[in-house]
Amino acid sequence: IVAGDAPAHVVAEDDHTIAFLDIMPFTRGHTLVIPKVHADDLWSADVPTLQSMVAMAHRVGGLLRDNLAADGLNLFQATRAVAWQTVFHIHFHVIPRWEGDAFQQPAWAKPVADQAELAEVAARLRG
Repeated sequence: IVAGDAPAHVVAEDDHTIAFLDIMPFTRGHTLVIPKVHADDLWSADVPTLQSMVAMAHRVGGLLRDNLAADGLNLFQATRAVAWQTVFHIHFHVIPRWEGDAFQQPAWAKPVADQAELAEVAARLRG
């Protein structure tokens, strides 16, 4: 798509990123944002690439709000197969949402975490 060899419904583009409609959308206007340089996933992308992607996701979010009257949006990114990544070129899903739309919250219902466990994990992450 970046090279122009594959068809896409492009909604926005700049020097570093391109945004196009997902061919299997969760909702009307579901857009993918990708960098023009290759990176497999979040861990292999550099910070300037990620900053460009976030800026484009923000721009696309405004387009979805202003032109499709989205009530909100989800921004989703998956890194590695274990996290449901199926296309190994980093991308953000910008999914417009409306009250009562058919896209349902995943089964992320969870209990409140143990405070001691949270403290231990935070300490490990801080090193």
